[in-house]
Amino acid sequence: MAIRLLKQDHQEVSQLVERFENASGAQKSEIAQRICRALTVHAQIEEELLYPAARRALEEDDKELVAEATVEHASVKDLIGQIEGAAGSDELYDAKVKVLGEYVKHHVKEEESELFPKLQKTQLDLDALGEQLAARKSQLASELGMEEPANDESDLASNLNPSRSGGNRGSRPSASR
Repeated sequence: MAIRLLKQDHQEVSQLVERFENASGAQKSEIAQRICRALTVHAQIEEELLYPAARRALEEDDKELVAEATVEHASVKDLIGQIEGAAGSDELYDAKVKVLGEYVKHHVKEEESELFPKLQKTQLDLDALGEQLAARKSQLASELGMEEPANDESDLASNLNPSRSGGNRGSRPSASR
């Protein structure tokens, strides 16, 4: 469930970036703010819950993936701050959103192709982690006044099979998607 929730976040932001590139005028600013809010929530749940759990679960050689992801988040947060503090008429506004999208695309590729597969091979309970991520995401989205969380956490939680109380231990990766 954890990986599925995070991948859905990645997909949502990717779609928003694409919409931004095709939008004009005031729409661009609105979409950019949605991108920033979605990324703010996503980065926070990863930093608070996913990355600490990954550090505990991963072999020493693989912990560098978490360190790199943390550094990438810092760059993304810096750009988010610049975008949120700028007016849509700022001559660099579109460029900042475009670069943000490129950073996120790179970050997503590394997480989905390197970090997530490694986590699926650990003893980390991805279902329980997914429940924690969904709950925290819902709380943060509410605090930021987001009308709808990026994912419907209740649907994610209801899709859990209660007979799998042991959670995903890596042998059923499809259960975490």
